Amino acid sequence: MDPLLQTNSKITRRFQTRWKISCFCTKKISSPYIREFLAETMGTFILLMFGVGSIAQVVLGKGKFGGILSINFGWAIGVMFGIYWSAGVSGGHLNPAVTLAMAVTKRLPWKKLPVYWIAQSLGAFIASAVIYGVYYDMLNEYDGGVRKVDTAWIWTTRPSSGVSTVTTFVDQFVSSGLLVGIIFALTDKRNNAPSPRVLPLCVGIVVLGIGISFGLNCGYGINPARNLIPRLFTSIAGWKSAPLSYQNYYFWAPILAQLVGGVSGALLYIVTIEMHHNSKKEGQVILKEQKNRLTEQPV
Repeated sequence: MDPLLQTNSKITRRFQTRWKISCFCTKKISSPYIREFLAETMGTFILLMFGVGSIAQVVLGKGKFGGILSINFGWAIGVMFGIYWSAGVSGGHLNPAVTLAMAVTKRLPWKKLPVYWIAQSLGAFIASAVIYGVYYDMLNEYDGGVRKVDTAWIWTTRPSSGVSTVTTFVDQFVSSGLLVGIIFALTDKRNNAPSPRVLPLCVGIVVLGIGISFGLNCGYGINPARNLIPRLFTSIAGWKSAPLSYQNYYFWAPILAQLVGGVSGALLYIVTIEMHHNSKKEGQVILKEQKNRLTEQPV
């Protein structure tokens, strides 16, 4: 082949490849399922990057770079920015328990539930892998390259010494119910709901409060994706079956409790508050009067 033609052919192929990549990167996704899938994946990814990352820093730094409070803030900041990233597209669930509660209360079509759950699981798995890669050298420095179950708890939760599986279930049922119930309160526009711009911060504060109040028994997992998926990751990343078989395979208890507790918290809010609201028109009048009273109060 003529060298000039061969060169032109290579240039043409490169141009076509770049054009295809450019078109792919700039093409708008119209499917709501794909958009919501991507939003939940990234939101959950951000949640775990901050949360698991904060635990890794404390454990591998042997307490010199933070403590329990920094971990609590890590999870609160993670959920806040995860919601900011995704809320405008998917609602920013980031948690299968929240998604299930939304489906049960008809705020989300049931056909979307598996899409959200798979996305949340994928985001949690990717974040677990990224944290593993980021802290790989420090992990080897800590355990000498021999993976022990103690370091697996960087990624997932376990009950404290002396805490039974029954207590773990009750703990996660109550704390997950609080989380989801308060989320329903914060998103109820007829009950002085905060601005959408402030909502992620409010949810972050809720998570911070739960961490400060319910972290002792079993680490306040309050999220099946945060609890199960990193546990599965550690099982294939060198810790084998230890994170799953720990305490007679207790791990099913918090996951079930989180799902049931989340739905119970949502229903509790609906039964005690939401179903007793005035009509929509009356509710708008009452809210307007409340706002007027607030603005008329002397400073």
